Amino acid sequence: MSSNFTAIDLFSGAGGFSLAAHSVGFNLLAAIEFDVNAANTCYQNLVQRLGASTQVFAQDINDVDIDGLMKYQGLKQGELDLLLGGPPCQGFSSHRIKDAGKDDPRNALLIRYFDFVERLKPKVFLLENVPGLLWQRHADYLAKFLKLAEEHDYQVITGAPLIINAKDYGVPQNRKRAFILALRRDISAEELIWPPKATHSQAGNNKWKTASTVFEKPTVEVLDGFRKRLIKKFDFTQDAAHKCIDNLVWGKPLEANDPCNVHMQHSEKMTSLFKETPLLGSRDESGRELACHKNYAGHKDVYGRIYPHLPSNTMTTGCNNPSKGRFVHPWLNHGTSLRHAARLQTFPDDYFFEGGIMSIAKQIGNAVPVELGKALINQIKIQVLDKNK
Repeated sequence: MSSNFTAIDLFSGAGGFSLAAHSVGFNLLAAIEFDVNAANTCYQNLVQRLGASTQVFAQDINDVDIDGLMKYQGLKQGELDLLLGGPPCQGFSSHRIKDAGKDDPRNALLIRYFDFVERLKPKVFLLENVPGLLWQRHADYLAKFLKLAEEHDYQVITGAPLIINAKDYGVPQNRKRAFILALRRDISAEELIWPPKATHSQAGNNKWKTASTVFEKPTVEVLDGFRKRLIKKFDFTQDAAHKCIDNLVWGKPLEANDPCNVHMQHSEKMTSLFKETPLLGSRDESGRELACHKNYAGHKDVYGRIYPHLPSNTMTTGCNNPSKGRFVHPWLNHGTSLRHAARLQTFPDDYFFEGGIMSIAKQIGNAVPVELGKALINQIKIQVLDKNK
């Protein structure tokens, strides 16, 4: 699929946004990413495997010569159709407490993003970040960004960032992120519906995709165990439990030679902990209690098993590490594999990642889910760019 529409992806990471843009027909001119492994992932998949003519920069975005980039691409100010990007979000993360992250230098990268907006003058820009971007302690940064957009003749659709959940667009994951969509003042938004109408929901014919869709179908004994646990833990009736498990859609088995078909190697003690954790179980059901747990009831998801009957919990940069969240395999006694995590981010199985296990987990957790990216970018293409040719 191809079109005359062009895009550039800033803070491109492993290429979730980039792959989405390429998949819906954009000519991705450039992708810029500081992390060398992530940049190599983007290059190997987009350029080497899919044949995109993308110029991949493995460098600090502050060091990129914007004018040089435009000259190399033969790109004049105002010609670029879409500028994408997701500045590093750790400074805005809900995992940080009190005022931590308020003065994080990574937050300044949000403003650096606008240097590109100012120089390129794209018809549309779309920015992604964590919901913490909207917290009061980050209000100054957000206000400055929105003011810059207004001063340079951009209309921020809805006037502020919107929280969008990936599970509403066919991603088997409960993942909320903030998106800022802005159109240049001379670009009509008359027919734009934003955000796009959800394609999936809790009810109706097209229900949310469940985490089961990325895991191979388990044995009859395991399925029966899930039914019993739904009744015991979540008060399902027997009929409801049978219907729930019988209707689950399962994924295909992982390829044995897939380099992402790997999980953390756990100590004997941790493996024993997982053996004691029942299906659908959490840390407090494993019989393990650390000193820090005795007077604190939070973080019960750590060392918990992924629920196959629901969209998964959010994949983070520690998505293969059970100590970082509900990242234990639904029925096996180890953390989830990198490929399962990538599937939950809707990366296809032929998308391979460069670097070691921790680097790959970070790349997967930081990515924009591909299917969500496709839904958002395609909406911009059809309802904005096509209408403003």
